[in-house]
Amino acid sequence: MLAVLCESFEAAARLTVRDLPDAVPGPGEVVVEVSYAALNFFDTLLIANKYQIKPALPFSPGAEFAGRIRALGPGTRASLGARVAGYIGYGACRAQIVCRPDQLTPIPDALPDRIAAGLAVTYGTALHALRQRARLASGETLAVLGASGGTGLAAVEIGRLIGARIIACCSSPDKLAFAGRAGAAEGIDYKRENLRDRLKSLSAPKGVAVVFDAVGGPFSEAALRAIAWKGRFLVVGFASGEVPKLPLNLVLLKGCDVMGVFWGDFVAREPAQHEANMAQILDWAAKGAISGHVHAELPPQAIAAALDLIQSRQVQGKVLIQF
Repeated sequence: MLAVLCESFEAAARLTVRDLPDAVPGPGEVVVEVSYAALNFFDTLLIANKYQIKPALPFSPGAEFAGRIRALGPGTRASLGARVAGYIGYGACRAQIVCRPDQLTPIPDALPDRIAAGLAVTYGTALHALRQRARLASGETLAVLGASGGTGLAAVEIGRLIGARIIACCSSPDKLAFAGRAGAAEGIDYKRENLRDRLKSLSAPKGVAVVFDAVGGPFSEAALRAIAWKGRFLVVGFASGEVPKLPLNLVLLKGCDVMGVFWGDFVAREPAQHEANMAQILDWAAKGAISGHVHAELPPQAIAAALDLIQSRQVQGKVLIQF
């Protein structure tokens, strides 16, 4: 089977594609024949040894995937041939993977693998952030920083389903247009406009109820300064490459909450809630309520180009590796 391997913590161009022996499941495990693996921003950190998870070398990037169950280990209860989507943290960029049945979610018949493969991390993160953490309500104002990226797009679409009024914050007019088509009512180009002032203007007189921040850097404080009394600031990620230092006097004066969104630990610590979230997400996708937009589908040999797209913040939606 083909596998993308990180064999040293070097540039993405140093990733290799090798032919490995077929996967063999152990007790309580299954083998999934992968049709698509999906990439995320944290994969660029993982292969550079800059992420909180530190896999032993060699390993495959890719945390999520779609495919079919092709083999069962001893004592394993699962349906051979079933179409499934899964999340395993890392290791999905290979033609066959070994995992546990509880890491898998059945794919509805109406949903193609290419959409199902990229839903877990981005839509899972956004739903957990907006539902379990911020408890976003219909009619509230939601500002999404990085609204055209994978997680940002998911926040826009899920916020729309909840009934929020969404302000998309992006770095170019084409990204704002993309977020607008996904359901954002307003847009701010934070490379050309003052983010704090525009957010205050668009959310007057109350301010922004919830800030979904997957970007970090200088934009975090600007958004915090526009937040409403008792607003909720969601710390989702740092795609800008800079971890901000928020002034806590603003948190005091706004009476607001700053909430960490660590979806990976949520999956491990609250599996029943994660399972319910994933069932909801796949149902929405099957009905066309969310797009699961795919920016590009590339072969394993183009893994370096795929990760470069993500790192340069050119991606709208998801990048997939097709096996």
